[in-house]
Amino acid sequence: MVLGGGTFTSQNKVLPGSYINFVSAARASSSLSDRGVAAIAIELDWGQEGKVFTVNNEEFQRYSQFIFGYEYTHEKLIGIRELFLNAKTLHLYRLGKGVKAANNYATAMHGGIRGNDLKIVIAKNADNPSDFDVSTLLDNKRVDTQTVSVATKLIDNDFVQFKKDATLAVSAGVPLTGGTNASSITGEDHQTFLDKIEPFNFHTLGCTSITEAVKSLYIAFTKRLRDEVGAKFQTVLYKANSVDYEGIISVENKVTDAETNEASLIYWTTGAAAGCPVNKSNTNKKYDGEFTVDVDYKQLQLQDALKAGKFIFHRVGDEVRVLEDINTFVSFTSEKNDDFKYNQTIRVLDQIANDIAVLFNGRYLGKIQNNPSGRISFWNDIVKHHQELEQIQAIEDFKPDDVVVEQGDSKKSVLVSDTVTVTNAMGQLYMTVSVK
Repeated sequence: MVLGGGTFTSQNKVLPGSYINFVSAARASSSLSDRGVAAIAIELDWGQEGKVFTVNNEEFQRYSQFIFGYEYTHEKLIGIRELFLNAKTLHLYRLGKGVKAANNYATAMHGGIRGNDLKIVIAKNADNPSDFDVSTLLDNKRVDTQTVSVATKLIDNDFVQFKKDATLAVSAGVPLTGGTNASSITGEDHQTFLDKIEPFNFHTLGCTSITEAVKSLYIAFTKRLRDEVGAKFQTVLYKANSVDYEGIISVENKVTDAETNEASLIYWTTGAAAGCPVNKSNTNKKYDGEFTVDVDYKQLQLQDALKAGKFIFHRVGDEVRVLEDINTFVSFTSEKNDDFKYNQTIRVLDQIANDIAVLFNGRYLGKIQNNPSGRISFWNDIVKHHQELEQIQAIEDFKPDDVVVEQGDSKKSVLVSDTVTVTNAMGQLYMTVSVK
């Protein structure tokens, strides 16, 4: 079922669902959901094509060779390792479509150059010379062996599909050849990913492209889903200049390793943003990844970067750390003040929006009457949720009276007024020492 969501100006929505606005207060389930889910589309040498697949950290460490074609420690998987330093779960999409390697006996399970590292070894079975031991090798390491009399009895394994019409003959090793990666990655490939990832739930979306047209696709996608659909997440881009939007995090630093995409810090930052608890900040967080980060910035450059809404790393002694956990929003107003530039604030507000939407859509929509007792029940659940946020110090000074649940303009609508004060981590110290 498609449910409505997003923000509202007037109570004129057609679809049932949750419409939630956040504005700054004037100045003078009822339980919290877990964070840690990221989504990203990347180029790979091996793996599923044309679909989003989900991997958690344990699966990555245990089954990386099956899923990605390489052992967990392989240099080709640095980016995914960086994501999993902080993320718990990844929704992944393989960009482009490769060509499958093949030989007379088998075809690689997936397209890509990794298929060229497969080979089929056939030997007479020691116990029954009329049978054959058919082994699949990856990097000359055996990943599967089957004993059969004819090819029709071979069962496809994790790496190859066997040709059932083949004639088996003893061989020391016949490599698979002809496997290629996608010849190029286009904006259409990224748009296909965005279309496919839309139904998924995630906290952070990453994009490692340095092409402005591709980054524009992600920016438009993020704004549409946050503001019109009600899907609350942030997107991490490389040097997304002048975006001015709380849903976009713009990484400024480049990676300087040879033959490495300069935007590769997107991996770590996407994972860190997704995995950061709702009551924490990534300000001053140590970069503990494997890339070499360009942090050659002067003090004034760092100041200008923060004013421009750039997520920037700097050197602290021998370490590389996040200067400040901010997004690209800089055009502050009385309704959206500078609180909204801090990602900790956005995480709290997104948590509220996602949790209350899930609560309403799952427990109340079409099930509970819109009468005083029904609205009191909904009010109780919102209050309990916010009290949990206050208990973990994500918000402060919360009072049950800050939540008001009323009947809306129609008999089926519910109008909620909610006020929260988001707590942010310490970022600056001003100290006066008096000497007597």
